[in-house]
Formats: sequence, structure tokens, C-alpha cells
Amino acid sequence: MSHRRPGTEGNPLRRGADRTRARLRFTFVMACLLAVICGVAAGRSAWTDGGRAAAAIERHRHSVMAVTVGETTYLAGPEPSARPVPVAPATWRDTLHRVHKETVPVPATTRNGETIRLWVDDQGNASTAPPGTALIALNAISLGAGTSAVIALAAGAVIYARLRIVDARSAQAWESEWERVEPRWSGRLRPGQGSGDE
Repeated sequence: MSHRRPGTEGNPLRRGADRTRARLRFTFVMACLLAVICGVAAGRSAWTDGGRAAAAIERHRHSVMAVTVGETTYLAGPEPSARPVPVAPATWRDTLHRVHKETVPVPATTRNGETIRLWVDDQGNASTAPPGTALIALNAISLGAGTSAVIALAAGAVIYARLRIVDARSAQAWESEWERVEPRWSGRLRPGQGSGDE
């Protein structure tokens, strides 16, 4: 009795299409791994760049105390679906003690004469707060996840299309082989074959 070592001979029931499917599945797994690596790299890059940009912005933004000099009103948002923004006229002094007066965004409950904290630029004009850590992290996560998703979806679409082609060819091959085998297996006569023919 001969002893065969495992893996020295292929499975006779395993067809070329089966091997192709296995390779395509392995390729998809590798593509998903690559998508994760690229997503992490993109996220790290966005985190680093976002931190640098925030630091640069922060060098030119200053926090001052302003006093509202009018009632709070609502300003329409930049888009029709956006919520109205509460604003009020306010006055403040910049770092050079110059007086400024502008209508600025305020909390909705702000009343006339209240003191609010306001971010201004180097010229003392009202500005926005520098991006915080949470916003930078959210942008980095979004970019990383988006990069991973795009790569994985693109690879999945290509693999799916290739599997469909392999399945179609496999089905044609099975049908062709069955046409040759089925008459002998079932005992049904082929066209042009007599009962005494072998």
C-alpha cells in the first residue's frame, strides 16, 4: 500500500474554476488588508496635517471678551435646510486696544449687555475658533475610513465581475461535459446511434 504525502497531488475533483475562485477570494482578502493599511496611513497623514494647520491658525487667533450692545436676532443659515444662527451686535477691544463693533454669532440665550468670549484675528476682526482636537480627529477618521471603503469597494467590484465570468465559463464547461457523459450514464441513445452500437 503506497502512502501519499498530503499536498503532493491535487484533488481530482478540484477544477481550474475552483482554483481561480480561491485565488480571487485570496486577492480580495489581500485588497481589504491593503485598504486598511492605506486608510490608516491616510488618517495619520490627515491627523498630522490637521494638527499643523490648527497650530498655524491658532498663532493668528486670539480670544477676547466682548459685550453685546443689542438684542439677539437670527440669521438665515448658508443653506435653505440649515438652522438659523443666533447673532447680536457686540463691541470689544483687540490686543492693541482698538475698539471694534460687529454683529457676531452668540449663544441663543444671550441678552443685551452680556459679556461673551469671542475669537478674533490679528487685525482684531471677529473670526472663528481654531480647529479643536475633536474636529481634527473626526476629519482624520473620516478620511481614513473613506479611503479604506473606496479601495475595498473597488476591489470588491472587480473581484465580483471576475467571479461572474468564471461562474459563466464554469457553467458552460459543465454543460458541455454533461452532454458527453449523460447519454452513457442514463442509457439514452444519442442521435444517429442504434441500439446495438457501442
